[in-house]
Amino acid sequence: MVANEVLSVLSAYGIDDARVDEPMARHTTWRIGGTADYFVMPDSLAKLQGVVRAARDLKLPITVIGRGSNALVLDGGIRGIVVKLHDGFADITVDGTSVIAEAGRSYQSAAYIAIRHGLAGLEFATGIPGSVGGAVMMNAGAYGKETCEVLEWADVMDMDGEVHRYTNADLRFGYRYSILKDQFGIVTRAKFALVEGDKTALSNQVKIWSVRRAESQPLSWPNCGSVFRNPNGTHAGRLIEEAGLKGFEHGGAQISEKHANFIINVKDAKAEDVLWLIRYAQNTIREKYGIELETEVRVLGEPISGR
Repeated sequence: MVANEVLSVLSAYGIDDARVDEPMARHTTWRIGGTADYFVMPDSLAKLQGVVRAARDLKLPITVIGRGSNALVLDGGIRGIVVKLHDGFADITVDGTSVIAEAGRSYQSAAYIAIRHGLAGLEFATGIPGSVGGAVMMNAGAYGKETCEVLEWADVMDMDGEVHRYTNADLRFGYRYSILKDQFGIVTRAKFALVEGDKTALSNQVKIWSVRRAESQPLSWPNCGSVFRNPNGTHAGRLIEEAGLKGFEHGGAQISEKHANFIINVKDAKAEDVLWLIRYAQNTIREKYGIELETEVRVLGEPISGR
């Protein structure tokens, strides 16, 4: 399918700013990834509906990203249309003890806004670099708390551009899981049910966590956050460290010396460098401990042809 045909259909649905062959390294926190065939950043529900319906008409796949954390885009890029929900899709309102945020809103930002309004329950999200939509989709969590504990509902768009409201129960949450990992659906906004709290106490707790993150995580290097899910009863980073893999490098990627559940881009890393380290860590932990490490990170796109 030629680009002019795709752009023409997108334009018919009101999308006139689609990019062709957009480097995804510009849009991931790992700074890694090949190009997207077509790339769109809708700034309204109507434009998101237009993209979805254009993709349906063109029979093109859609890949949705938020702020590019927790995603590894392969070096061959992503076929079809990539939709990025970011600052143009980030309205947020506070209504009593509830916070309603669009999917592109930074999860950290939503948490800080809640704190400024004296609302408790989202503080854990100050340690999560992704978007509200991504947090709902993967039931993001930190400091022993998860999104499912505060989410009341999420509006989700289907393949026809229609929006349906999913309750907490509808989403079938599990550890780093929601039903949206197994079926198509784009989170457009979410409502969080919080409780009244003390602004000073909440802010102090967040400051403690922030210092701890800076001391224990390689925040100055491009990374995606935690690469592996924690196995039952232990921590992935602890296992990888005990196996002696801290600082292990392949190509331009490294298992962080600061936190072994982080893989960092130290020198123009490719996705294949990161995948090599992921598999090496998995094989090592399997051989040493008989434990299967499962990835948290979403692997998107396809490798370079022939590799």
